Amino acid sequence: MPEIEITTPVDLTRPDGRLNPAAIGWTRTPLHRTDGIGRGRVGWGRNKRWEYWAVTTPTHVAAVVASDISYAGVPSLFVLDRRSDEQIAVDGISPFARGTSLPGTLDAGPSRVQGKKLRIDLEPGASGTRIRAMTDRVELDVLALLPEGHERLGVVVPWSDRLFQYTVKDPARPAVGRLTVDGTAYEIGGADAWATLDHGRGRWPYSISWNWGAGSGVCDGHRIGLQVGGRWTDGTGVTENAIIVDGRLTKISDDLQWDYAPGDWMAPWRVHGGAVNVTFQPEHVRRAVTQLGVLASRTHQCFGTWSGRVGDVAVDGIYGWAEDVHQRW
Repeated sequence: MPEIEITTPVDLTRPDGRLNPAAIGWTRTPLHRTDGIGRGRVGWGRNKRWEYWAVTTPTHVAAVVASDISYAGVPSLFVLDRRSDEQIAVDGISPFARGTSLPGTLDAGPSRVQGKKLRIDLEPGASGTRIRAMTDRVELDVLALLPEGHERLGVVVPWSDRLFQYTVKDPARPAVGRLTVDGTAYEIGGADAWATLDHGRGRWPYSISWNWGAGSGVCDGHRIGLQVGGRWTDGTGVTENAIIVDGRLTKISDDLQWDYAPGDWMAPWRVHGGAVNVTFQPEHVRRAVTQLGVLASRTHQCFGTWSGRVGDVAVDGIYGWAEDVHQRW
C-alpha cells in the first residue's frame, strides 16, 4: 500500500476536533501535535490517551500503563519473573481519571498516576525517559535511553474524520536502572535490557480487536527492534509495521497475516506478508479479563522469542511479545 511519510510538524486534529487530513501518514520521529485529544467536549467518551512502557531483561519483564480513556483512568503494573513464571499484576480504575495526568503531546511533559495501590511517574528528558512505578511489593526505576539518531515509528490510523488513532511504537530502547521485588533488587542494564514504548492518542470505536507484536535484542551484531500489528488497521490504508536496525527505521506497508491458535496460546505464532516472515515462540502467557459495565477487555499477551527474517534482516533470538486483544471501551 502507498503510505505518506510526514517530515514536518503537523496537528492531529483540526480546530473543530475532527481529524486533520494532513496528519494521515507515518513518521520516523514524533512530529504530530496531539493536544486536541481529550480537550473540551469533542468526542467525549471516545477519547483515549495512554503511555505503555515495557522493560525486558533476561530475568524479568516489567510493564506499566498510565491511561485516561475519558470516563476513567486505568493504570496498571505487571511484573513477570521469567525464571519462576511468577507474575505480579496490580490494576486500578479511577472515575474520570482522577489522579492521572498525561501530556497533550509525546515528550511535552511528565505522565503521573497517584492511586491507592499504585504510583507511576514517567519523565521524559534529553537522554531518555525515566520510568518509575511503586506498589507495596514492587519498585521500578529505569531510564529508557534515547540514543542519538534513534528513530521511532509514528502512525495515524484513520477510521473516519471522527474516529482515529495516533500511535508511536518504539522498541529497542536500551534500559538501565533497577527493579525491586519483595525487597530483592535486580540491576537492569547491559546488552539484554530493553524498553519499548506504546504511546497512544486518539478517538476509538467502542468495540475493536487487535494483534500486536514487538521484540528487542541483538542479532548478528545489530541492535534490532521489531514492530508488527494487525486487525485494527485493516481497511484504513496504513499499517503499524516496521523494523529498526541500529536505530534506523524501515517502514513496512504490507498488511500482515497472523497465524496462531486461540486457546492454544503456547503454540508458535507465525506473522508473514511481503518481506516479513517471522515466528514467535511463547514461554509465558498473561491472561487478563476486565468486566466493568461499559468497560470490558480480554487480553492474551504471550512473552517469548522471535525468529525468522524481515527482508535480509534476521531477528533470531530477540525477546518480546505477541498479543490478542478484544476491547470494549
